[in-house]
Amino acid sequence: MKKIFVLFLALSFSYSFPQEVVIKSLKTFVQGAPDIIPVLSKPGDRLVIEFDVKSDYPPNINILFKFCDRNWNPTNNIFLLNQGNNTAYTLDYFSLPTTVEDAKYHYTNLFPDKNGYVSFPFSGKWRFFIVDSQDTSIVFAEGKFYALKNQVMLQSKAIRETLDDKTYYPPQLGHTYWVTTEAQPKDDFFPFFIDEVEIIVNHLLYNPIKVQRTSTDHNRVFEWDGGSKIKFIAKDVRPGNEYRQLNLMDVNIYNSKNVKAQFDGMEYSRFLLQSFKDNNGSFTLKYPKDMYSTYMNVLFQIKPPQEVYGDVYLVGAFNDWKLSDDNKMKFNGDHYELSLELKRGIYDYQYVVVNGDYKDVTNQDWIILEGNNWQTTDDLNIFLWYRDPEYGGYDKIIGHTIIQTR
Repeated sequence: MKKIFVLFLALSFSYSFPQEVVIKSLKTFVQGAPDIIPVLSKPGDRLVIEFDVKSDYPPNINILFKFCDRNWNPTNNIFLLNQGNNTAYTLDYFSLPTTVEDAKYHYTNLFPDKNGYVSFPFSGKWRFFIVDSQDTSIVFAEGKFYALKNQVMLQSKAIRETLDDKTYYPPQLGHTYWVTTEAQPKDDFFPFFIDEVEIIVNHLLYNPIKVQRTSTDHNRVFEWDGGSKIKFIAKDVRPGNEYRQLNLMDVNIYNSKNVKAQFDGMEYSRFLLQSFKDNNGSFTLKYPKDMYSTYMNVLFQIKPPQEVYGDVYLVGAFNDWKLSDDNKMKFNGDHYELSLELKRGIYDYQYVVVNGDYKDVTNQDWIILEGNNWQTTDDLNIFLWYRDPEYGGYDKIIGHTIIQTR
């Protein structure tokens, strides 16, 4: 009886005082399609959410799913909260090998789940939040995905064109694609409520290209024949270059805790260089049960040309291609550098030059250090938006397609 009482006290103590929980290497994708952005569009599609956890003992966590508007803002509309089917309570996990020093558990879960606790009944953007099961206001990590009903067929294509708004030097700076999307919705949809096409290049969720019905920008064009045919044109979709790639898989080359991103050290501009084929912005991790699937401190270093002005940011698959204060590189008088903790794997990445506030996309230059080449292959996910009058009105995706440049 005494032993049972002591065990009860130990468990009570461990759950009474919250432990530090750190979510690492979060990846979200559709089962069978790990390298493209997560879009659930066909019956039977399942979302995979996997991540490592650094904590002393298995954390008591849930995953909360929320339907969003077209700007990724979770809805407050009571009809769209999906109550009763918006939370995953029991998550599958296993212990990582003892050789993995900086994480202890690995979680892999599929949704909709077999128990029917989670479903995605509304067509559009969704966010999920990994939260404390006792206090859902404590969010450890979050992610984004699409779950949609493809009700309108889209005919999209990418055509090579050169921007003519000014003289570009070198000429490659003016290379672009005209991405055209045509549709002929049925009578189920009121034409005036079809108001936007959104284009996501590779994994750049934070840098969407939007063509709105009311646009006055000469590079964003909407056409309507007065009947059922509509057409959206984005004239300034830059091809960029194939991404740089970090490959930490070889344990003989990367065999210590502190390593350099590129084995030969310093990186430079690739503006006039055509890079090797990449994974279009994705990342691949070593199998979690492998004894070498550990974490390393990876040092990125780049020495830009003298004519490049501004700050340099490191973006890639390891930070969702999102500019932030955390990935602003430090200038040491000769070059820029930044160290990141990354799990052994393969990551696409690149450098972005920012002249001013990085939150203003007009200050971001994604091609000055990387190049702009029509030989680059990009995935273009294209979404057609509709202002649905049901449930008091909400943003709904009614059409989706994916095409590749080249």
